[in-house]
Amino acid sequence: MATFAVLFVLALLPVLTTTIPAMVDYPNHLARMVVLVTDGTPAANPAYAVTWAFSPNLAMDLAVPQLARSMSVEAATRLFLLLSQILTVTGACAVEGAVKRRFEASGFFAVMMLTSVPFAWGFVNFQFGLGIALWGIAGWLVLQDRPWPLRLVLHALVVAVLFGAHLFALGLYGVTLGLHEAWRAATRRPPLRETGLRFAGLAAPAVVLLGLMLAFGGQVGSQGTVWNAAWKLRAFVVTLNGYHMGLSLAGTTVLAVLGYLLAKHRAVRVLQSGLWLTAGLALMFVALPTTLFDTAFVDLRVVVAAALIVPGFLAFTPPSERFARTATGAVLCVILVNLATALVVAQGYRTEYATLVASFGQIDRGARVLVGHSGEGADPPLSSLSEYPIYNAPTLAVAYAQAFVPTLFTAAGKQPITVREPYRRLAVPYGGPAPIAVLAAIANGGPALDQPAFVRNWPADFTYLYLVGPVVPNPLPQLLTPLAAGSRFTLYRIAKPAR
Repeated sequence: MATFAVLFVLALLPVLTTTIPAMVDYPNHLARMVVLVTDGTPAANPAYAVTWAFSPNLAMDLAVPQLARSMSVEAATRLFLLLSQILTVTGACAVEGAVKRRFEASGFFAVMMLTSVPFAWGFVNFQFGLGIALWGIAGWLVLQDRPWPLRLVLHALVVAVLFGAHLFALGLYGVTLGLHEAWRAATRRPPLRETGLRFAGLAAPAVVLLGLMLAFGGQVGSQGTVWNAAWKLRAFVVTLNGYHMGLSLAGTTVLAVLGYLLAKHRAVRVLQSGLWLTAGLALMFVALPTTLFDTAFVDLRVVVAAALIVPGFLAFTPPSERFARTATGAVLCVILVNLATALVVAQGYRTEYATLVASFGQIDRGARVLVGHSGEGADPPLSSLSEYPIYNAPTLAVAYAQAFVPTLFTAAGKQPITVREPYRRLAVPYGGPAPIAVLAAIANGGPALDQPAFVRNWPADFTYLYLVGPVVPNPLPQLLTPLAAGSRFTLYRIAKPAR
């Protein structure tokens, strides 16, 4: 237990020791929080309007403005992230405690998962929702043989919170309980009426909330669903470590070998519905698209959820003391390497983010700011995941310079803010930095019709350009004047073309 406590504290250090955590989506979220908190005040951003709707995926959007009543927006957003991490780890431990009545392995897997792709990339609403889902699963397991009114009240409360927090986390919660109840029905063979009532009780709260959402004109995302079967082949490779693909592959290999040896020596036993959950979540991973209702990387989220849920249903009995020490050492090695990577990246971005924030002083209030990439702008940059945290960082100009940045998250049905006229034609609800080759071609008179609308006339539409990625010589010296630079970005003023 002492070892776990130390690892848990180490896992929180990247957030505890930085003002802006090095997560690709986090700066974008922080910028949105400032828009929400300053709405209706003299500091409100003129480019954005707050538009609430009866929609899901609003965990931090609902919580952070309330926390910001007694602290800064930056502190409130970071506190929400810390709470999400704590909920995730303790929720996994709670599931294991509900099944085994003891602490064994789930906490270690949960700490390991804090550096996985969804969490390292800053999918904060999902992480908060998944933490609530884990606690909800634990509560259902504890109360599964208690009188149904108590179970239904707890379940309805969890569903309501999850609906507001993140719809996919609600889906994972529902699938987990559904598989568990299917296992109970198959093994205990209760009366059909009892089984029907239990499943009806599971579905009722979600059906009611979805009905209310449709009745009040709510929606879930705006960009639809994307299938990418080839991406799934990389899923396990990139999931474990969101900052380094090579370390992710190495750690996954170590865990796979360890799992094989445990199975070979019959040193692991599946408890209760563990086999059903493993098979069901595996099928879910294979069957789901890569993007579902605007929720990206849903297959990777299933992998992480499985790593937090399934270990709670496994009992480990190593064949020897030597085997136990070796296995424990291997797991600790993977955890420590992942945590060290996250801490190194976080500390590496402290100065970079501070330099970036200082550069906002060079920007005129209310200016239009474009974000480009000095290379190809692959999103995500699988060849160097540690470069990913800079991609969305210039959206902080929305918070610190009241600027308009086209790639600020403003998707209908996912974020409660919209872009005002006349900025709307330049907005893209989700998008990465534009490659400099594309921007240069347009600036030099090349064809622009096959490019996204917000960059087709970028020299005239924007006043500033943040070029993120490896620093390169000024690519358009006749058009761009450098104002500030860090090790991963350069800020340019755009010269207006002659009329």
